[in-house]
Amino acid sequence: MSITRFSLVSFLAIVLTSLSLSFSSVATAASASEINIGVKEALKRFKTEISGGEEFLKQAKAILIFPNVIKAGIGIGGEYGEGALQIAGKTTAYYSTAAASIGFQLGAQSKSVILIFMTDDALKGFQASKGWKAGVDGSIAVIEWGVGEDINTVDIQDPIVGFIFSNKGLMYNLTIEGSKFTKIVK
Repeated sequence: MSITRFSLVSFLAIVLTSLSLSFSSVATAASASEINIGVKEALKRFKTEISGGEEFLKQAKAILIFPNVIKAGIGIGGEYGEGALQIAGKTTAYYSTAAASIGFQLGAQSKSVILIFMTDDALKGFQASKGWKAGVDGSIAVIEWGVGEDINTVDIQDPIVGFIFSNKGLMYNLTIEGSKFTKIVK
């Protein structure tokens, strides 16, 4: 084996080992109280980081909050997180989100994801599913805006609106399409 090939194999082994050690806590499922604490913190960050976020949440029929979704990949990637569905400020169910991807990717990141159900029909369709898939069972408008822009200035007509925020780490591809959301028992 040439030195270059050996270096590449060694580098990949080190990166994979580091990623598996860094994200080993993802493999252990969180308790209901741990999820609730994370959800409360994520909502607090959303309200402070997203201008107009608190007023926007008041219009929601329900909110699905994933405080910590971990994504990692080297060619083949995956992501996983656990969260809670809240209706009128009360947790009604717990969910996991998972996705897999293949393609040019290298890195790892942690992010918070909030899905806001703006209509009763969108919420009922989500709750009735056994494993709801974004982009297949329902389309989600992922909102992006610039610095100084207020959520109240964005004309939102979509039945489900997604926000990705508090990104940490180095990885390209902030998307919700293809993610599967499954109800879990806590």
